[in-house]
Amino acid sequence: MDIEKKLKELTSRYKELDVVLTDPAIYGQPEKLAEVTREHSRLKTLVDDYRQWQQLKKQISDNLELIEQNEDPEISELARSEISDLKKKSSELEEKIRFELIPADPDDSKNAIIEIRAGTGGDEASIFAGDLFEMYRRYADEKRWSLELLSMNDSEKGGFKEIVFKLEGADVFAEMKYESGVHRVQRVPETESQGRVHTSAATVAVLPEAEEVDVQIHPADLEFEAYRASGAGGQHVNTTDSAVRIRHIPSGLVVTCQQERSQHKNRDKAMALLRSRLYEHELEQKNRERAASRKNQVSTGDRSAKIRTYNFPQGRFTDHRIGLTRYDLDAVMKGNLSEVIQSLRVQDQLERLGELSE
Repeated sequence: MDIEKKLKELTSRYKELDVVLTDPAIYGQPEKLAEVTREHSRLKTLVDDYRQWQQLKKQISDNLELIEQNEDPEISELARSEISDLKKKSSELEEKIRFELIPADPDDSKNAIIEIRAGTGGDEASIFAGDLFEMYRRYADEKRWSLELLSMNDSEKGGFKEIVFKLEGADVFAEMKYESGVHRVQRVPETESQGRVHTSAATVAVLPEAEEVDVQIHPADLEFEAYRASGAGGQHVNTTDSAVRIRHIPSGLVVTCQQERSQHKNRDKAMALLRSRLYEHELEQKNRERAASRKNQVSTGDRSAKIRTYNFPQGRFTDHRIGLTRYDLDAVMKGNLSEVIQSLRVQDQLERLGELSE
């Protein structure tokens, strides 16, 4: 990637946006104004860094010229010392700029819909699915995100066979997208009388919440069914047909919701989930093409990929994608995920930066 050429192009674009924002006519177009303002704001940091980088390079050039033209050894030594410091700053700023040039994922700013399903392991898998939900709930509390239940299927022995919920807040999908995949747990189940360690699994899928503008759904393509809500142990039982099941005929996708007492609210939640699943299907092909060109992709969105192991006897937590192992599993299960997710984000950025440099 020719970084100088790219930065000049973006600086030119930033100046164009400056002109656009001085035109009173744009303030009568709220949607366009919001779009231009977002792009202008995103480019401002990059352009400011580029200008500072140019200034540092000019200072280095001026000092080199001073050394060549000056015969005083003391002044020359001071200039050399300053060049060393300037080069260090210039190198660090160049690296920062390279990261800023990585194209932003347009979905990063979206809310996330998260589906956790018990996998292999019977009752223990359902209990582990419940543990994962509690882990994410605590992390959401720490991040001050709001959590809204969309659908759940309780397990008689505890936990969930399936639970679907939405997280709403700043850059939720940007962080949570790295959680998609198979999570494996190794521990002694409460029902195990011999004290043997069992291996179970749960699958996590993280979808960006799709807006109506992201996915066009034709009413004629939908089949609605209302039914009576129910739950394990008599929980969430309703005496009216408030639960909703929606089938999208072209894709065959089926979504349900029974969390609310109102059929109307359940229908809205089910439609939100359907939009996100359809949006995910549209992105799958792009992700596969992108994954094919990446040797060590951190975020594939592949639900069948084993991404984590939670080993309770050893208190060990391992993320297999980046070779990260920690021995503070209790803290992780209590929602202490910030460092893990940050490590995944950094690795993903490094891989994407490598693609740009090829």
